[in-house]
Amino acid sequence: MSTNKVLKGVLLVGLGATSYGMLATFVKLAYADTSSNGLHYTPAEIITAQFLIGIIALLGINIYQKNRKGTAVVRASPIDIRKLLILGTSTGFTSIFYYLAVKFIPVSIGIVLLMQTVWMGVFLEMVLDKKMPSKIKMLSVLIVLFGTALATNLFFNKLSLDWRGVVLGLLAAASFTTTMYAANKTALSISSAQRSLFMLLGGAIVVLVFALLTQNTPFNFDIFYKWGILIAIFGTVIPPLLLNAGFPLTGIGLGSIVSAMELPVSVMMAYVVLGETVVFMQWIGILLIILAIVFMNIKFKSRTMI
Repeated sequence: MSTNKVLKGVLLVGLGATSYGMLATFVKLAYADTSSNGLHYTPAEIITAQFLIGIIALLGINIYQKNRKGTAVVRASPIDIRKLLILGTSTGFTSIFYYLAVKFIPVSIGIVLLMQTVWMGVFLEMVLDKKMPSKIKMLSVLIVLFGTALATNLFFNKLSLDWRGVVLGLLAAASFTTTMYAANKTALSISSAQRSLFMLLGGAIVVLVFALLTQNTPFNFDIFYKWGILIAIFGTVIPPLLLNAGFPLTGIGLGSIVSAMELPVSVMMAYVVLGETVVFMQWIGILLIILAIVFMNIKFKSRTMI
């Protein structure tokens, strides 16, 4: 693969990860805002707006691709659609758990908990594929856990964390792990826009049920234009399209390393925009988590001594 293609892939993955990194800050700002009736926006309103606008946007992208390429577009089979809809429910759960988590804990902590997908993915691979992880992966997992302890200030106990936010953050990580593991094995022959659309439709079913069960005030429809468009663009439209386009050019290893940009971007946004306190030890923990991701995805070649 040419250097230009790899650089293009790095740029695409980097922009996609950066977009994801900004998302939680926008959600936190939406929570702090008030609607036309003077009430704060609810998680159900924010997530519903994100998914509905995302579905409309991806539907438009799919129609555009179909008109442009015609019969060259590979259509999803009924089996592929069913699998993607089921898989998409995990994207709905991820959004619900993550957005609820950042109501109770700082964004800088929420993103650290979400990054537990690193060791959860290794564990899931070991259980489902019945394959023991390599020593490098095991060491990376230990580094991630130690980095998490530092990033959440567990050793120095300077942060008072609401246990609800911690549990919800870990549930978001578990759900996201399921999404990433299954997405790499499902309906790979169709376009990323089709895959994203059907997964979003599956997630919308979960989000709709969540909204019906939790929304106990009149729905504030101004969420759609005040925050819904912004959150949908940065959380539902841009990231999957850029990541799905960039990963084939970078490869899984390099792509995973570049996508780790999501962590520092999210923390920096929380620090600069929301004014959250991030102490020195937290930055060290964040750096360790990023290094663990790099370490896990670098291919070490054994050298033969002559």
